Amino acid sequence: MRWLPGTKHIWLLPAIIAGAFAIGISSSCAQPVISLPPNILTPPWNVLRPFEPSVLPQLTDPDSLDPVAPEDTPVRGRVYPEYRAREIRVGDWMVNPSAAAGFRYDSNVFSTPSNPQSDIAARFDAAVLAHTLWERHGINISLVADNLTYKRHPGLNQTDATLLATGHYDIDHATQLLGAFKAAFLHDEVGSLTSPAGAVEPTPYSQLAGSLHLRKQFGRATASVGATVDSYNFGSTVAQNGSIINQDSRDGQIYVAHGRFDYAFSDKSAFFTSVEGNRRDLRGTPTDPLSSQGYRVLSGFDLEFTHLIKGEVGAGYMSQRFDSPTIGTVQGPAYRAMLTWSPSRRLDVYFNTEQVVTEASDTSTTGILARAFQLGFDYEFRPNVIMTTAATYERDRFQGEPRVDNVFMVDTQLKYLMNRVTSISFLYRFTRRDSNDPTANYDKHRFGISAAARF
Repeated sequence: MRWLPGTKHIWLLPAIIAGAFAIGISSSCAQPVISLPPNILTPPWNVLRPFEPSVLPQLTDPDSLDPVAPEDTPVRGRVYPEYRAREIRVGDWMVNPSAAAGFRYDSNVFSTPSNPQSDIAARFDAAVLAHTLWERHGINISLVADNLTYKRHPGLNQTDATLLATGHYDIDHATQLLGAFKAAFLHDEVGSLTSPAGAVEPTPYSQLAGSLHLRKQFGRATASVGATVDSYNFGSTVAQNGSIINQDSRDGQIYVAHGRFDYAFSDKSAFFTSVEGNRRDLRGTPTDPLSSQGYRVLSGFDLEFTHLIKGEVGAGYMSQRFDSPTIGTVQGPAYRAMLTWSPSRRLDVYFNTEQVVTEASDTSTTGILARAFQLGFDYEFRPNVIMTTAATYERDRFQGEPRVDNVFMVDTQLKYLMNRVTSISFLYRFTRRDSNDPTANYDKHRFGISAAARF
């Protein structure tokens, strides 16, 4: 799918960008480093995530190309006409509401190394996506809310909500100005790397973010520059003994400036260079400041070998200098690869790997050098039955202390589209964290089923 101003594909962007914005500019709070493979963003929206693979420029005259059949698109984003969601037109807007309900079983809700407690939770989700129908320019809005209600442990109940607005202004046919705004109320899950030690309830926090980007295409070359401001405000959570765990030390802002340059040798190959600089002004504590500043540079190639193997491979250098002398500077080689092999029209096999510097707030605050590897596949049993499976390994090395964690995760989802409106999904996730800190070890199984309706 290639981006052209005013095309019918623009309605897909709010959902895609929501995930991109959440894990792109807020990666310091995301665990694990690699989750299920994201949809590759089409230009110009790939400027929101400068280290992600982007679609190559269309050098061939689009009028001379045959339409791409659904079976020739990636399995994950494949949509057949008979299962395409309906939309509601309201003046110059198209609106796409959806809702889902289901249940989830968790074998270890507190992610403890011993005496695990299981529970069942009811889950309700609702979303409204809207986009303009203007011939030039455009605005996309998404509002997403989800609620988890546990049967035996009401302290784990949580409701998250996210409002995301994005827009593009077409200065000319090759130049776009893009902006985004996000307001969200979210929670850190109990047992996650960003949840404080001993917490038995999710940690609430609010997030405000804004970004502005400029993208320009010069024939075979494409350049983009942008900046993002991300602000966090954390609430308190509860420890096992009933005491309050204050998380104000995690409040603060993250400032990011970045740029990317791509040069296409052909319709199937390109060279790229991406650079990002950041300043993380996080409050921390008087004895353990969490603020830091750093940069990351990647260069590499975006390649497509026939129709079977395609993706992007990049390598470079990264450095993050923490204000805390006990953490110091975390630096070294940086790399990222996202490759997809399609041996048949019904099967996509993908491999992802990445090394980044992040941070966690536990009983103490520290920097983390995280490296992750993922292998998975998407398989189309039928046009309306898709299975996605991914196995992920992540190694988290804590800086300033001897702790090292090894995280293993398996995700599987089976989705059945009954018709244009309704679908059913079955999910399973296994997580295992092996750490030389015995209090951080745990195993967890999750099973879920949900039914969704979209209009």
